[in-house]
Amino acid sequence: MGLQRLLTSLAFWRDRSPDCGCPDAPAGDPALSAAVTALGAKLARADGRSDASEFEGFLEAFPTDPDAERDIRRLYGLAGETTLGFEGYARRIGKRYANCPELLERVVTGLFHVARADGAVTGDELRYLEQVSNLLGLSPLTYRRLRAEHLGLAADDPYQMLEVAPDAPDEAVRAAWKRLLSRHHPDRVVGEGRGPEAVAEAERQASAINAAYETVLRERRALSSAA
Repeated sequence: MGLQRLLTSLAFWRDRSPDCGCPDAPAGDPALSAAVTALGAKLARADGRSDASEFEGFLEAFPTDPDAERDIRRLYGLAGETTLGFEGYARRIGKRYANCPELLERVVTGLFHVARADGAVTGDELRYLEQVSNLLGLSPLTYRRLRAEHLGLAADDPYQMLEVAPDAPDEAVRAAWKRLLSRHHPDRVVGEGRGPEAVAEAERQASAINAAYETVLRERRALSSAA
């Protein structure tokens, strides 16, 4: 049975609006479960290969009703034959649950778990994840935070340097910048009577903090303009 025929035959794929708000998990809405299954399978194929560890990772990230596992496994196998068509599934979820951002974030978090299941997250998988996040309607900064939660931030990442999450509000970013700048300000080091080397180090750190803050402001202005 082909993928489209299988989707059509499954009663849980019929288009219906959720009548009780946001489900706690994909298994709470069979239509969502089917779409997430297809996304997970196509993600596993994004690096050109798919193995059993990724399906096991999928089941860990998105536990399913035992009665539906057979259909989920079949759907996963068919959907995973190609990455083509993943955009439609992501758009469907994003449109259906536009008012459920926490659920959408859990979808991306689960997909990161699938990507990591085989021990490595490839560039193709990261591009796939970013596209899915965007199609779900999540902001680039939210995706950046979710990626950081799973893969960490580079030491020179401006948000790492400012000690804030990538999607922290502007006010929180500014407060972090001011707090760190106060802590490492050269005048403070001079006032403490510390030597030239300590002053030079404070100047270096203050410069890095200011540069990180300017980078964040510049990136956010660019995102705002693009939106």
